[in-house]
Amino acid sequence: MKYNSIITFFAFWFISSLFVATGITFYFTYLKGWDQLPALLVILLLTLAGSLPGFLLLWLSIYLMRNARITPKKRLSRFFTQLFLVSCMYGILTGVLFYFAGLNHADRFLPTVFITITAIVLSTFITSYLLMHRIADLFSIVGAENLSTAQIFTCIISPIHKNTNMEISEQQPEPAKSANNYLLKGFITGFLILLMLIPTIFIDNLITERQNRQQEVVREVSSKWASAQTLSGPFLVVPYNYSVTNNDGKIVPAKKNIIMLPENLHVVGNVIPEERKRSIYTVLLYKSDLNFKGNFNIKIPEDIIPTNLDFKSARICFSLSDFKGIEEEMALTYNGEPVLFSPGLPVADFGKTGLSAPVKFDSSLLNVPINFELSMKLKGSSQLHFMPLSANSSYQLTSPWPSPSFDGNALPGKHSVSENGFSANWDFNQANLPFGMVMSENDITKFENPQNNQVEYDTPQNDLSFGVSLVQPADQYDQTLRCVKYAILIIGLSFAFFFIIEIMQRKPFHPVQYVLVGIALVIFYSLLLSLSEYILFDYAYLIAALATVLLISLYVKAHFKSWKTAGIFFGLLSCLYACIFILIRLVDTALIVGSIGLFVILAIVMFASRKINWYGNPGKNAYE
Repeated sequence: MKYNSIITFFAFWFISSLFVATGITFYFTYLKGWDQLPALLVILLLTLAGSLPGFLLLWLSIYLMRNARITPKKRLSRFFTQLFLVSCMYGILTGVLFYFAGLNHADRFLPTVFITITAIVLSTFITSYLLMHRIADLFSIVGAENLSTAQIFTCIISPIHKNTNMEISEQQPEPAKSANNYLLKGFITGFLILLMLIPTIFIDNLITERQNRQQEVVREVSSKWASAQTLSGPFLVVPYNYSVTNNDGKIVPAKKNIIMLPENLHVVGNVIPEERKRSIYTVLLYKSDLNFKGNFNIKIPEDIIPTNLDFKSARICFSLSDFKGIEEEMALTYNGEPVLFSPGLPVADFGKTGLSAPVKFDSSLLNVPINFELSMKLKGSSQLHFMPLSANSSYQLTSPWPSPSFDGNALPGKHSVSENGFSANWDFNQANLPFGMVMSENDITKFENPQNNQVEYDTPQNDLSFGVSLVQPADQYDQTLRCVKYAILIIGLSFAFFFIIEIMQRKPFHPVQYVLVGIALVIFYSLLLSLSEYILFDYAYLIAALATVLLISLYVKAHFKSWKTAGIFFGLLSCLYACIFILIRLVDTALIVGSIGLFVILAIVMFASRKINWYGNPGKNAYE
């Protein structure tokens, strides 16, 4: 042999990877500037590593084709066909990886695949042109050295003329060609698996679109009912007069508000969920009965002069997120006297929305307990949060809703959840709060952001709020999205079953039939999505899976003319869909259960294919 085959293979691999890496480098250079050129070496190494599996498959194909009894034209034609198929596989895989990595949207998937395939095909075919004589020698084609590169290409795309000097060496062995057929069929099957992942991306996009539509309906209904509520509890605001020195060095009067928090606060509430229908969607809302009871015991700090406090303008305040949630007039009793709230807050430290009312407060009430009690009926949607603005406070919530999510800055110290509902208790004291019971207006809380190690500022509303969210556990869109994540597993294993059984039955399955089966597997997700919007997800999954498995099993029976083979497929696909259902129901143990399941499935496939005659040795059956 004139050229060393290993050197030819590595030259082809390196040169084509160099072309691809150069194209990637110039693409990023065009986007980000010429400073990307030094990255060529890194991109080249990554390209070599990523393309190695594909070129190893090509090398295996070349090894088999060198010993096959086929004409020179068919050898080179098969080589370039497989080269194109590998390029398409890498292009589709790149688009899929970019999409699931969040680098591309669904509308950019096809352009990404097309550009990637075009770049790889151009790189590999230019490399083939440069190394054509080495490739011809690699296939042991006699007479290629007497032809130009263009003439060799002409022989590939046109009929072989009688005067062509290319001929096949008769000294080659004569193994059966079934091994080469298996390899080619394996290439095609792998390509079809990646091809069928394209529709799953559009299914994924459809699920997201339907989920966004549901969220729009929830926001629309919530805006007319009431949004998520965050409550502060009562607090006092008293204006304070003091003097400051201006830029001219003169002493001028100034005013600010002093916020005074309760010493004790006890909150008891009952949350009653309500489900409202809008079109095909269900919106979860709630009504609540809340009772706030506690007392003020104001101790003025040393940096505040009591005589500068404007007691006549004192107001008691209460903040909340949405006025529309107030069902009835709020009944507040302050120091034994009823108080009528009006909209508006003098300070925005605990929220910009709220109620306030003037109260009687003077220096004689300092260091004296002032009792208060507030009862209210409040509507909201999805979430009810509180801010623990008291030296000592306790919160007790109950509800008949069986699926709560305790969130925010603090979890309940005690809670119980059952099918009949939940109850939860939170307790706080002065040591839990990052501020005193008497503070100035805009005295915001400092905290260190762990992401950038810088001191930032926030209000107690965002930093301290806690509470409960009413969760709808049967969110069909999230579960359907989880199903789509396993699409490559279902499609890949289903095609592998077909590939093995067609070898065992010695009745080939046409690529068009693979595509039809793949479309049936993809339509399963569309059926699941549409059915789950009307019935429970578990029932929707059962109906969609059963319809898909029955359709494919009957198609198998029609092709292989065997109820036994159809029954095997029915059992295999049923087990596969059952495993996927178990995985999407699990949360914490999904990874380990899925890994064990994949191992078991691989073991079954290896056991079933152990007697397949992959090399097609003469005198032996394909399966024995």
